[in-house]
Amino acid sequence: MAFSRSLIRRTAALAAAAAAVVLAACGSSSEPSSSPSSSSGHSGHDMGAMTSGSPSAGGSMAQGGHNAQDGHNAQDVSFAQGMIPHHRQAVAMADLAASRAKSPQVKDLAAKIEQAQDPEIDTMSGWLRSWGENVPDAGMSGMESMPGMDHSGSSMPGMMSGDDMSKLKALSGDAFDKAFLHMMIGHHRGAIESAKAEQAKGAYGAAKTMATSIVTSQSAEITAMIRMLGKQ
Repeated sequence: MAFSRSLIRRTAALAAAAAAVVLAACGSSSEPSSSPSSSSGHSGHDMGAMTSGSPSAGGSMAQGGHNAQDGHNAQDVSFAQGMIPHHRQAVAMADLAASRAKSPQVKDLAAKIEQAQDPEIDTMSGWLRSWGENVPDAGMSGMESMPGMDHSGSSMPGMMSGDDMSKLKALSGDAFDKAFLHMMIGHHRGAIESAKAEQAKGAYGAAKTMATSIVTSQSAEITAMIRMLGKQ
């Protein structure tokens, strides 16, 4: 009987030990269930890092008023807003030549001015709209006497006053040709001055390219007009 009781106690001890081993194994196997949360936390950190590293909407504007996204600055805006009415006035002067000029050379020059400057007006207007800037009013051609559109008030050099334009409109024949050439020479010189400022201070590539074209083409036209005046 004593042997039987001893055997029972040893069997119970072994059973308890076996149960402890099973419980320990279960405890260790449950640990991976916590890994998804830690993994999720790591994933969230990565996502936060990716988000903070993405460019912000305000990052397109650099200091000094320069727009880093399309590369224009305040000088480009000033150039376009000044050159549009300047070109419109040149086109208005050229329009008069079709019916008032006597010289075929003057008429040909006027037609070339229209062909060159009308598309440039459209191009510069498109720039201003894309930049969210005001496009000068279409009535600003200098055909009417308006404040700020004469030599003393215009921001663009070379602009004719409303009185100048009215006088030109009243002329015809040789008198028109002579007045037109003198006025257009001064007008072109003003455009060249503004275009050179754009070349020096502008940032927008297309505007600087147009400015270079204006300097080149209108310098050549000034030379041609001076020759025309010498023949009159």
